[in-house]
Amino acid sequence: MEGKAKEAEKAKKGILARVEAAKAAAASAPKAANSPKAAKSTVKAPAAKSAASAKAAASAEPAASVKSAAKSAAATVKAPVAKSAAAAKAAVKSVAKTAKAPLGKTPAVKTAAGAKPAASAKPTSKSAPGVYDESKIKTLSSLEHIRLRTGMYIGRLGDGSNADDGIYVLLKEIIDNGIDEFIMGNGTNIEITVQNGSATVRDFGRGIPLGKLVECVSVINTGAKYNDDVFQFSVGLNGVGTKAVNALSSHFRVLAIRDGEFAEAVFQRGSLVSENSGRLKDKQKNGTFVEFTPDREIFGDYEFNIEFIEKRIQNYAYLNRGLTLNFNGKPFLSERGLFDLLDEETADECLYPIGYYRGDHIEFAFTHTHNYGESYFSFVNGQYTSDGGTHLSAFKEGFLKGIQTYFKKDYRSEDIREGSIAAVAVKLKNPVFESQTKNKLGNSDIRAWVVQETKDAVEDWLHKHTEAAKKLEQKILANESLRTELNQVKKEAREAAKKIALKIPKLKDCKYHLEDGAKGDLSTIFITEGDSASGSMVSSRDVMTQAIFALRGKVENMHGKKRAAIYKNEELYNMMMALGIENDVSGLRYARIVIATDADFDGFHIRNLLLTFFLSYFDELVTSDRIFILETPLFRVRNKKETLYCYNASERDAAVYELGAQAEVTRFKGLGEINPKEFGQFIGEDMRLVPVSASTLKGVPQVLNFYMGKNTPDRREYIMKNLIQDAG
Repeated sequence: MEGKAKEAEKAKKGILARVEAAKAAAASAPKAANSPKAAKSTVKAPAAKSAASAKAAASAEPAASVKSAAKSAAATVKAPVAKSAAAAKAAVKSVAKTAKAPLGKTPAVKTAAGAKPAASAKPTSKSAPGVYDESKIKTLSSLEHIRLRTGMYIGRLGDGSNADDGIYVLLKEIIDNGIDEFIMGNGTNIEITVQNGSATVRDFGRGIPLGKLVECVSVINTGAKYNDDVFQFSVGLNGVGTKAVNALSSHFRVLAIRDGEFAEAVFQRGSLVSENSGRLKDKQKNGTFVEFTPDREIFGDYEFNIEFIEKRIQNYAYLNRGLTLNFNGKPFLSERGLFDLLDEETADECLYPIGYYRGDHIEFAFTHTHNYGESYFSFVNGQYTSDGGTHLSAFKEGFLKGIQTYFKKDYRSEDIREGSIAAVAVKLKNPVFESQTKNKLGNSDIRAWVVQETKDAVEDWLHKHTEAAKKLEQKILANESLRTELNQVKKEAREAAKKIALKIPKLKDCKYHLEDGAKGDLSTIFITEGDSASGSMVSSRDVMTQAIFALRGKVENMHGKKRAAIYKNEELYNMMMALGIENDVSGLRYARIVIATDADFDGFHIRNLLLTFFLSYFDELVTSDRIFILETPLFRVRNKKETLYCYNASERDAAVYELGAQAEVTRFKGLGEINPKEFGQFIGEDMRLVPVSASTLKGVPQVLNFYMGKNTPDRREYIMKNLIQDAG
């Protein structure tokens, strides 16, 4: 009880501080013309959630089994409230995260009764509209541009709760420099530390030339990576990475050591504060030391997730045999490269020993498992390309041709790739990525040699491992048989569907889909629990980018069932068709799949059932970060003047304290109870989304088997034991 009281008191103080800051902002902001009562809005930061306090039905957190199955990191990225004035902007920055990513978590909403939120308020001025002339033209320095248009350089911002958040990109950019030195034969060790919101990286390469130290870390398009004699297979070819880290850090220090001499420079938000140089008193190895603290004015109240960093560093070790990366005193190294990566991912699930090949410019490993679908890990010059690209497409083609040539049979590609898992890495002198974040490779000129080298290597490996080749063929034939069976079931399902309707039942589609470019990237489908919930969402959704698919209730538990079972279940079949993933996930029609269920036992159960479906048949949707869980408020606290929406009991208690004991408290039992006029703000730009992710897939089958399998006595014993621990 004492812990809960402290938590409530903490939330109360946080809300009161934010209220005062917002009031000060409103007082200094320009008032709307002819409006004595300006619309006002402030931000309510949700109380921090810890694993220890995550009770199954008492909070808005997803079910514990969901988090275990997916090893999901509960994202708490808070999107900014729109600013109506410079003063309001400053106040909001002081109390809210400034993540500009389209995904994430926003603070509880506070709105004045009868007024629109500040996001839609337009401050007016008595003066005439601004004149567009020479005085309005601005020239920004390169570092100013990075701070103003951060997303162009590092992608999403976030608060550290997602592996793709900006603070990890900053760390990666610095580590990449050390990796580039290793690739060129300089230094076999990199020291990395992350503590108290700051990071340090020490490589033992050649060290930045002392006379150009300041320019190399502060002037865009400055560096040695344009010179093939110095760096041949570098990721950082644009001369931007370190400069972005500098510009986006409240503190940035770089120290270069060369042959007993050093040069040092210290920056604050990209501006040079001090520099020093001279001769070292004590002998130290050559290299570069970088220390930085991400700027909280940009990233808000961020926190590094050690698990995310360890995963990235482990990948570095797989891709760079012979390199040791010490992270917070823990060494990471690999002796067999991508072979070790695949061995770690598959554990004992391989149908045959892992196939492995390493050439001058390409390295890959492959095998098959009993799982559905196909999984790939692709890299370019050490950079993980989460969206693949031309190198991955070429590898798939070469892999297919190698197997067909060995068996001298024209097996279909889907029969060969079903159940496959592979990792591929290429080294290129001039990689072309689709953005600064380097998630997808665009070099079309590499296709020919990647296809040919992969084909020859796969064929040669099969000739040398005939027993593995036999097991591979058995898998292909089993896939062929399953495909034939599925085709018959598909035919029956489609004929039944035609009798029901010409369109997919229960689907309220949107205009733009994933293949529609930039607008398609915003497309979202909400999978709701029942017609009442979908009714509220349909009335308040954005019809251009938001689709709704309504379930009838709890779906069938698909754990351990063959893929053909999907076609025998009308509801799951319709959902699969709505998503466009019948053949494979490449046909996905929406950028985000959002599970929107009630925050009660039944809602949590439905979440588990849906995640079991996706993890069993379409786990690529999880590994590619396509699936999210929608969080909606549990409580509404209001008086005659103000309304507060609260996502947990601590926020509710703090809101009641602020508005007074006479405040009306409403507990939303389900999504359908929320008025459509209110619901719109919870699925708009500021909606709270918890991403479902898996750090590794090897443990997923065991977790699903325990929580969703037929081990009822064991599961009951586990639940009772943990309930007793929680109660104690």
